[in-house]
Amino acid sequence: MQALELAPGLYRWTAPHPDWGPHDEWEQSIGCVLYELEGEVALIDPLLPRDEREQALAWLDRAIAGRTVSILTTIRWHSRDRRLLAERYRGQTTRAWNAVPAGVVPRWLRGAGEIVFWLPRVASLVPGDSLIGDPEGGLRLCPADWLKDERVDLEGLAVRLEPLLELPVEKVLVSHGEPVLSDGRAALLHAIELARQPQRA
Repeated sequence: MQALELAPGLYRWTAPHPDWGPHDEWEQSIGCVLYELEGEVALIDPLLPRDEREQALAWLDRAIAGRTVSILTTIRWHSRDRRLLAERYRGQTTRAWNAVPAGVVPRWLRGAGEIVFWLPRVASLVPGDSLIGDPEGGLRLCPADWLKDERVDLEGLAVRLEPLLELPVEKVLVSHGEPVLSDGRAALLHAIELARQPQRA
């Protein structure tokens, strides 16, 4: 497992999704985030690689270094290794289950069953499935069928994402695909506009 430091105290790593198959419309590698705060560490949608599990846990132990841990989940499908890690670090915290620390701002996408986490100090958004990387290095909204169990369609999702444009977004650390590491607001705006084009036509 190789974790990349994208900004001071902000790390992203990927791990293969255990349920991925060659016919899935999303990539096998899944993005996960570790964010250091004052005396505390937030893990967002953490997934451990199966083949390097012990090495990954050793890296997390070093990165956390005895600090308080909060394990945050963007969407119910992303519980991943939350239970295992909450058990591992429970001696360091009594609130490892989605307790949002100061310095992390949850932004609910009502009707989409998702929380997008805003990390203001590093100008970064961490979505769940609402936004994914596109092949050109930007963003797009998730496939329409990912919303089949939610109360919004792509148009409704675009509307719920629009308030995020008020934020000075630099990075968007998606779970699926490559992250956007600069000018994230422009990438977000493009994804929203692209999703709404059919409704304008």
